[in-house]
Amino acid sequence: MNQILLYIGSTLTFTWGVSHLFPTKSVVKDFEDISADNKNIITMEWIVEGAALIFTGLLCGGTAYIDSNSGVSNFVFILSTVFLFVMAIISLLTGFKVNFLPFKLCPVIFSLSGILILLGMVL
Repeated sequence: MNQILLYIGSTLTFTWGVSHLFPTKSVVKDFEDISADNKNIITMEWIVEGAALIFTGLLCGGTAYIDSNSGVSNFVFILSTVFLFVMAIISLLTGFKVNFLPFKLCPVIFSLSGILILLGMVL
């Protein structure tokens, strides 16, 4: 059961990261009256968040596949869970205030992913 929870949490994290990459261009386009530098910064931030989530999902999934019971594995799972919870808090305080459903889903998905990974570690 722990492997399944770890894989679900990892896959959810990875998939949400990939889903950040696709709308980047349209999100930046919605900011019509900002400088080119600011558009580059927004683009970079969207891509970086997506890449961080993809990396976290791959790291947890790969660690679960190789050896989900070692001390190093537990360290990876704990750090990943903390990262996802921090991302959930940041999203709750910022993006959750935006009237756009995907922004409101971020804290829920980050928290759910972190909980699944944590449960997969302890069960």
